[in-house]
Amino acid sequence: MPKKGVLLVNLGSPDSFSIKDIKRYLKQFLMDKYVIDLPYLLRYALVHGIILNTRPPKTSKAYQKIWWDEGSPLIVITKRLTEKIQQQVSIPVVMAMRYGNPSIANGLQQLHDQGVDEVLLMPLYPQYAMATTQTIEVLAHQLVKKQFPKMKLIEFPAFFHRPEYIEALAEVTRKHLEHNPCDHLLFSYHGVPKRHLYKTTPTPAHKKILEGTTCCDPYSEEGKYCYRSHCFETTRLLAEKLGLQKGTYSQSFQSRLGIDKWITPFTSDKIAQLAQQGVKKLAVITPAFVADCVETLEEIEMVGGQTFRENGGEEFKMIPCLNDSNLWVQALSKWINEYLTPNT
Repeated sequence: MPKKGVLLVNLGSPDSFSIKDIKRYLKQFLMDKYVIDLPYLLRYALVHGIILNTRPPKTSKAYQKIWWDEGSPLIVITKRLTEKIQQQVSIPVVMAMRYGNPSIANGLQQLHDQGVDEVLLMPLYPQYAMATTQTIEVLAHQLVKKQFPKMKLIEFPAFFHRPEYIEALAEVTRKHLEHNPCDHLLFSYHGVPKRHLYKTTPTPAHKKILEGTTCCDPYSEEGKYCYRSHCFETTRLLAEKLGLQKGTYSQSFQSRLGIDKWITPFTSDKIAQLAQQGVKKLAVITPAFVADCVETLEEIEMVGGQTFRENGGEEFKMIPCLNDSNLWVQALSKWINEYLTPNT
């Protein structure tokens, strides 16, 4: 029998908020062809010629605002999560980051050193996307082939619809709204360029669907790798679980970069629009992120809250991510144990 182990992988974070570390992190992140999917020379010119010369100071300030004494919130939270899961399962569980430290190569080495020869690769992204799940899977397979040829990788699929994930989200949301309800709940997902959706499922039928205002069936062939449809389904399932009435919630996408056509509506625009339409108490949940990070703590809570108030809103609440909450720990532990005993 193979000795099994688990590699939990999240996006990553710079080692510090210094300009030097920010530049190193952004270079690794943005030179990934699954993130900026331009031909190499164009990508190199964009990243090295423009972005790395203009963006690091702004990014550094954003990280400085959310940095904890223990380090980057994303890293600290993922470490806590990993430790809690390890207490619930009988096989080694190691954390890694796609960019920055600890690296995927480091995580695989840790598992290899413990005698693991079959790894359950668990990207901590509920909805499948080219710039998140796919790039983790591609790199992990490359590393295994090159450095650990006898190791087997098992890919854990997107979990945007799994009951345990939805229930964990519902619990966190209820906890933060039960004593202070909102007028409107905004579901904010990380944005992606539209062409990424075409690339993950390059069929004429899918392209036609994506040109509309709705999306494909997430359980169909077109929707299997469609990030946008996964987001719609998570919203539908969570709204149903929470008993939300139509008109009391909506969906948007954040963190766009450059001049590409990204999926809409944009979160920053939606927050302003809701305030202008008379919403006084707004709550925002970010289901594409399982751990609080610069995109939730700075972009949503700080900048989003300011935008809401500047446009006439009064009370703004960011629902924390799942982080290391009990139901989320239980969900991941359950899925790992199901991997260990697939026939039970």
